[in-house]
Amino acid sequence: MNSENRLKVRIEAITKETASIKRFTFVGTDNKSLPPFSAGSHIILYLKGRGGEFERRYSLIGSQDSTENYQIAVKLHEKSSGGSSYLHSKSKIGDILQISFPKNYFPLSFHARHHVFLAAGIGITPFLSMMRELKDRGASFELHYSTKTKEDCAFYSYLIKEYSQQTHFYFTKQGKRIETNILLNQHIGTHVYLCGPEGFTSSFSRAATSIGYPSASFHYEYFSPPNIYKPRPFILKLTNGSFLSVPDEKSTLDVLLEAGYHVPHSCKIGRCGTCELSIVEGEAEHHDSFLSTKQKDSQVSFLPCVSRSKTKILKVDHS
Repeated sequence: MNSENRLKVRIEAITKETASIKRFTFVGTDNKSLPPFSAGSHIILYLKGRGGEFERRYSLIGSQDSTENYQIAVKLHEKSSGGSSYLHSKSKIGDILQISFPKNYFPLSFHARHHVFLAAGIGITPFLSMMRELKDRGASFELHYSTKTKEDCAFYSYLIKEYSQQTHFYFTKQGKRIETNILLNQHIGTHVYLCGPEGFTSSFSRAATSIGYPSASFHYEYFSPPNIYKPRPFILKLTNGSFLSVPDEKSTLDVLLEAGYHVPHSCKIGRCGTCELSIVEGEAEHHDSFLSTKQKDSQVSFLPCVSRSKTKILKVDHS
């Protein structure tokens, strides 16, 4: 993303929500309103690290009706690769940061007759703006929110105050676990939204498929690329005759960009399809959540931001 497509914001406030979660409030550096956003949107933060600039994605949790500021909540991860560690330990009020314009790959369905939100840990964040919008519209929804303890539960008091009738808490250290049977006996027209660790979303996705939920009624949010078990290096061949080595530690997209090729891209986590490339020869190893199963089986195209190659050489249409 070009720097001219970024926004400069100032950290106006840092609020401790739990022992490991902080809420950050950003305002524009020019004191003008920030661009509006829709429920479920996120922004990308461009942060500085030892290896140069890196990106992290965070849901906007403030009111979408107010563009005076943006708010995000960040959990300090024990094995942080930079983002949460930087924000928790180095950032301070008054710092200037660069962020993207709001993006939304996790919108509310306007066809749903009832909305079921399933959150684990910091996965609560996208649902805060979603529930606010549904409450304003008088729509039907329920939240199931799992954390280890009440003390680990971000926005607990807020949820009790605003959504006491719709919210169900599950504190695992007290022996109350969130179960997939929540998905049973829901009314026709129910849409389900998931955000949490990969194991959490995977178990509920499998359960929904087994129960028979239409894929179009099941929605989930990821903020990082999928974990790929033992990625293998391969050769990327372009239609201009060039060959590029894709090592196991880099994405295909990163190799193309580093080699100077222009590839439109946005999410970098296999959600938006912006970087889709046509396959000429070879077979892709798909890891995205954008292409349908039928499209993946056809081997017509793949998303280089997360997907790789099953064959030693993958030839794609790019000059």
